[in-house]
Amino acid sequence: MMKNKIVLILALSVFASLSAIAQSGDYPIQPAPFTSVHLTDNFWAPRIRMNHDVTIPIAISKCYETGRVDNFMFAAGIKKGEFCTEYPFDDSDVYKILEGASYSISMYPDAALEKIIDSLIYYIGKAQEPDGYLYTNRTINPQHLHPWVGKERWEKDPELSHELYNLGHLYEAAVAHFQATGKRTLLDIAIKSANLVYSDFIGKQLPYYPGHQVIEMGLVKLYRITQDRRYLDLAKYFLDIRKGGEEYNQANKPVTEQDKIVGHAVRATYMYSGMADVAAIEGVTAYTAALDKIWDDLIGTKYYITGGIGSSGSNEGFGEPYDLPNMSAYCETCASIGLVYWNYRMFLLTGDSKYYDILERTLYNGLLSGVSLSGDHFFYPNVLESRGQHERSPWFGCACCPSNICRFMPSIPGYVYARDSSNIYVNLFVQNDAEIEINGNKVQLTQVTNYPWDGNIVITVNPAKPAGFGLALRIPGWAKGEAVPGNLYHFLPDENRPYTILVNGHAAKYMLQNGYAIIQNNWKAGDRVDLSLPMPVRKIAANPLVIADRNRVSLQRGPLVYCIEWPDNKEGHVLDLVLDPETPLTAEFNAQLLNGVETISGNAKVAMNSESGNQLTGDQHFTAIPYYTWANRGAGNMEVWIATKADAARPVPMSTLASQSKVSGSTRTSALTSVNDQDLPSNSNDHSILYFHWWPKKDTTEWIQYDFKEKSKVSECSVYWFDDGPWGGCRIPATWRVLYKSGNKWIPVKTTENYVITKDQLNTVKFKPVTTAALRLEVTLQKEYSSGVYEWIVK
Repeated sequence: MMKNKIVLILALSVFASLSAIAQSGDYPIQPAPFTSVHLTDNFWAPRIRMNHDVTIPIAISKCYETGRVDNFMFAAGIKKGEFCTEYPFDDSDVYKILEGASYSISMYPDAALEKIIDSLIYYIGKAQEPDGYLYTNRTINPQHLHPWVGKERWEKDPELSHELYNLGHLYEAAVAHFQATGKRTLLDIAIKSANLVYSDFIGKQLPYYPGHQVIEMGLVKLYRITQDRRYLDLAKYFLDIRKGGEEYNQANKPVTEQDKIVGHAVRATYMYSGMADVAAIEGVTAYTAALDKIWDDLIGTKYYITGGIGSSGSNEGFGEPYDLPNMSAYCETCASIGLVYWNYRMFLLTGDSKYYDILERTLYNGLLSGVSLSGDHFFYPNVLESRGQHERSPWFGCACCPSNICRFMPSIPGYVYARDSSNIYVNLFVQNDAEIEINGNKVQLTQVTNYPWDGNIVITVNPAKPAGFGLALRIPGWAKGEAVPGNLYHFLPDENRPYTILVNGHAAKYMLQNGYAIIQNNWKAGDRVDLSLPMPVRKIAANPLVIADRNRVSLQRGPLVYCIEWPDNKEGHVLDLVLDPETPLTAEFNAQLLNGVETISGNAKVAMNSESGNQLTGDQHFTAIPYYTWANRGAGNMEVWIATKADAARPVPMSTLASQSKVSGSTRTSALTSVNDQDLPSNSNDHSILYFHWWPKKDTTEWIQYDFKEKSKVSECSVYWFDDGPWGGCRIPATWRVLYKSGNKWIPVKTTENYVITKDQLNTVKFKPVTTAALRLEVTLQKEYSSGVYEWIVK
């Protein structure tokens, strides 16, 4: 109990210091400390506890198992060995987990976990070089560096060394640990490091901008704790020297001249968060002007309905406007976390609820889907459609997403409330008890709600002494008929179900401003506010420029986006369903399903293949589940966007010789099943459907084999090649040929024409008929490139 009081006093003292900073320059709206908000709900509180009990221990264990901790011990001289993990940024996973564990022990005192934290900090401190440099890959053996790392410190950071990226996460972890425990052990390590970075970059005017942004946020946090202005100046320096580089990491032009969201999604959101921090404190209006334009571009042209961002796997980031494929959507979990950080800061700058509308959509959908219901399996990308090729993983070689989940989940209480000199903002609806100070008056707030399943929220206001202030209730865009700010998505017409607000049982008088219903009142203990947000099932359509979503709808109820998944639907088929937009749908809570969820159900038609095109059959009942819950029951079909016309559906393929064949190949992967799924691409670089590839192999001979159910007579083959040039690593092959099996031998077919090798179309070869039990497609890859196959048709 005493420790909890110490943590609360420390957090409130930090909050008070932020208030002092705000007077001289900072966000006009200030966050409520996460330690002052105690969640008591059945949705987020159990997840945060699971993060403490399951996710953080797993992540720590993996850091030991994979050698991430050994790297620090090698650098410290505690053990002998060489750098033993895959990436030079693996140090950052330890820092992120320390940040999450620090947040977590402030809520759930845990002596065993705190002991582990102390041990890791000890190793980190010993690994730090005398002048403050901290980067295990170089310290372990400067003569045996990772290929991404330069001979001199920092020189390859604009590319891939991640020296500054690692330190950004160190600084964030150090602040969290200090706030949670009062100990300076990690903070002193961070300060020593930051002083070196300042000396090298400001003192020597080094021109190397961070290749992966995040240090900007970390430096601002250090500034807030220490009041050492050098760290703020350094954050701004790193932002202002970005130019003459790559679009991939947003260094193609000065940050103040950027107006489109481009490149790597995580790097982008971390940079924009850092820009917002510096802009708030320093009053850099050129930063905020750029951020406004970039935000408009994202939400207007490149934002997924699930709140995910980043459509392309090739750059882990953004593609062209309105290019939002579903099956190949990247939507990295880390990018969703970064988007929450950025939109939170934009709200603190402006007080506009549109930023929280985006934050909430991302939080409940594209971010939460990144961790399993059991807290021990994860998604790196979060796709919006699957044919069973996607499943959660217990860990990744590049483990940024699990470690980011560790640190994000305990911070959720800090997003519920905020305040300025006039108002307390209620931003998220979560059952909780909180204490918020406004103008020197402590106000206890209690929310009672079953959100997100129910839109009824009861808020009890208990000020220490009666006082006048505004209670600003966010009215979500979805409760006002707006799917997403802008015109990228819209709700289909539906009856209007207005929200209602009562104060002590009477209709409230309020002013609607920037999406907030602000109730000005002289509040006294026991005052009650009732907010009712109707939650009908809504159908959403996309802007017609989003080709992937034409003639499709998605479903939403409250803040939750829904999907249809194989276990809940007949024979596991969902991609063939066609939903009439006028069809009524019903919602029902199922306490036994997926830890308790509200489901949506109704009737749809089924599309079937025919020679004249897709044809619709009779009604089939379907059930939809919240998107965040998918892939918790095994791999199978799933989709968010449901067809509204037969031609938009993907029927179960008709039986063909190829589709009935057993597929094998020189490379064993589940993606081989795509070569006989009868789904042809629009071109050879179409990422909206499945394909198979041999990357990173090149200059080799590879093969795919069909074993028929019985001997069959064949005389023609067609192949559609995958070629992701000019930026990817696959091209059409150097040569290809078809062989048939005769006994135990493979014999080339006798063609009547030359083999064609062309992209963006089927490549067909006819040959003398053969009767065989198996065919083999033999492919010679180009010397410098790999290759792939969308479809292999046999006649």
